[in-house]
Order: sequence, then C-alpha cells, then structure tokens
Amino acid sequence: MDEEFRSLTDRIADEAGESEAFRRLLATDDDEELAGVLVERERPLWAREMAAFRLGCRGDRRAFEALVLLLNHRDAERCVSAAHALLVLGDPRTPGAAAALATNSLRTAYALHPVRLLTALRAPQSVPALVSTLHRLLAPDEPHWRVALACVEGLGSLGDARARPALEAALPHPRLGAAAAEALRRLPGG
Repeated sequence: MDEEFRSLTDRIADEAGESEAFRRLLATDDDEELAGVLVERERPLWAREMAAFRLGCRGDRRAFEALVLLLNHRDAERCVSAAHALLVLGDPRTPGAAAALATNSLRTAYALHPVRLLTALRAPQSVPALVSTLHRLLAPDEPHWRVALACVEGLGSLGDARARPALEAALPHPRLGAAAAEALRRLPGG
C-alpha cells in the first residue's frame, strides 16, 4: 500500500465508520465492482472517492470524471488524493480539465491542487494556464496568495521563458517576490 492510498484509507475509515461497505471497497480487486460504485445512486462520497482513486491508480479511465470533481472539492485532502490518482491515470483529458479548474475565477479558492497538478503534468496547457491564473491573482489585496505562490513555483519548475513577464510582475508582491526571483533564475537565460 503506497503512502497516498494509506492516507486515503485512514481518512475514509473515519468517515465510513469502518463499515462493511468500506472493508469491501478496500479489499475488492474487481474493477467492475469499483466502477459500479461510481454510478450507483445514493452512494456516499467516501465510497465514490475510494472507488475513483483505486480505478484511477489502476489506469481505468472510468474514474476520470469523478476524480476531476474531487480535484475541485472544498476538502483539500480529497483534492490531494484526486490529483495523485489523476497523475497516475494519465488520461489525455487531465491537462485540459486541470487548466479549466485552475483558471476558473469563480473557483479560485479551490485552485491550489489543479495548479500543482498542472505543474506535475508538464503538459502544453500548463504554462499558459499558470500564467493566466497568476496574472489574475496579482491584484492588490488578493486573498488567494497561496494559489498565486503555487503558480510562481510551478512556472519556475517548468522553466519556460513564456513565464518571464508574469514572474517579473510578481516580483514586487510581498508574499511572492522571493519565489518569483527564484523562478526567474530557473528560466532559460535566467
């Protein structure tokens, strides 16, 4: 059992109350049973999350939609698990979905994990989405500075010269300046 799966099961065990349904989902190796959980009515969120995570980590694309919904959840721990499973899943739709979530101005409070996933994916959509999100978050008194910081760090990690203007614009920001300077050093010709 890897660390992400152990963290998920520990968290869900509390939520599920160590129920028989929880033990069954934890033990089954039947992908059809797991996929059924995603579409059955009146299944609790913890069951859908467990099934989606397990399917995603097995490379079963039926988990994609559920994982994207969990990536945009208000509960950060659910987002972390979903991002991990999406990265392992390797579905070609993932970069587009993560970019859409990261750039949605109405969901900025929940954009931290989509931003981090975009960095890990290193997809063609990653740099444009991170630049767009960062520009929007440089406004004075922007409360989502942690998302902006993740954009800055992600752009530094990606090392793409197209990020230079956005990173330079972040330099005067008190919470982003040091990270922006480091990210700029990591760019070509930095």
